[in-house]
Amino acid sequence: MTRPIPISALSLTPEDEARVLGVLRSGHLAQGPVVAELEAAFAGLCEVREAVAVSSGTAALEATLRALGIGAGDEVITTPFTFVATLNAILAVGAVARFADIDPSTFTIDPEAAAALVGARTAAILPVHLYGLPADLERLGALARRHGLALVEDAAQAHGARVGGRPVGSFGAGCFSLYATKNVAAGEGGIVTTDDAVLADRLRLLRNQGMRERYRYEVIGTNLRLTDLAAAVAVGQVRRLGTLTAARRANAARLRSGLAGLAGLRLPEEPAGRDHVYHQFTVRVVRSEGRDRDRLGAALARRGIATGVYYPRVVFDYECYAGHPGVVREEVPQARAAAAEVLSLPVHPALEPGDLDRIVAATTDALGG
Repeated sequence: MTRPIPISALSLTPEDEARVLGVLRSGHLAQGPVVAELEAAFAGLCEVREAVAVSSGTAALEATLRALGIGAGDEVITTPFTFVATLNAILAVGAVARFADIDPSTFTIDPEAAAALVGARTAAILPVHLYGLPADLERLGALARRHGLALVEDAAQAHGARVGGRPVGSFGAGCFSLYATKNVAAGEGGIVTTDDAVLADRLRLLRNQGMRERYRYEVIGTNLRLTDLAAAVAVGQVRRLGTLTAARRANAARLRSGLAGLAGLRLPEEPAGRDHVYHQFTVRVVRSEGRDRDRLGAALARRGIATGVYYPRVVFDYECYAGHPGVVREEVPQARAAAAEVLSLPVHPALEPGDLDRIVAATTDALGG
């Protein structure tokens, strides 16, 4: 039987296993020295002074907005083409989400569309680095500085990505996820990176029930702590992220070469100066007679190749957000078009050369290449 090819895979080393076992044997499972080790590794990765670990990528976004003082009466400009956590974090702090359309060539927020939404109530711009490709942080950063806005990077899918040689997570407050499928995975977890010591201090208070020391409450907080057990799974991956990313990029290059020229298939773009880390290899299947995203996904599934649709709708286009006072439904035709056509193919480091050949062959056959 042909071996199935998953859309994602986690590869842990004996050293990772030994680190986890060490935490178990230590009896110290809660936040402790291994979390501090992970924070130091992330600060180094993003070339910033501070990194604060929290319980999830969603917690990273929400805590950062709270720590920045963003809440009721404020608007946050973001993208409509993202995972729901981006929107939920904005709503959780009581702010209003405004949606700028995307650049169709990169799937990331269009800086010109974002600029058109800036108004008196705008407090922050929240771009998403989608599929491993950074948003246009140079233009978005300039926009934020021009209007005195906070820049909060949703970097959940972009560990190690760079813009103009500078790491994501260093332009504004970087919010990373350590979910099980991410380029650095701990099962659950998140990290906030920043050069702002005041912001980092506020985040550490918020994640620990508002305590700096036991029973010394300074703010109203909650429990957003990461465990040493989760940190032990992730810290080794941060240290070998360069190798893991090189494998993703090599796999993406092989897919790009093999799939080039197929009718109706648009391959992911990598604009100059924006380094893609290929959390996903996401193509667009231009709908035409006999070709569409769902048919291609079904054809690959029949040959044991998993795919993913990230994301099938714009983020606010669900009944639970209908009429919500914090959701402004904008006209976003580029995001809607992308949502109908995107399909992600396996690109993770665990793929073997034969797996890549199978993906190319099956896609070519399905599209009649």
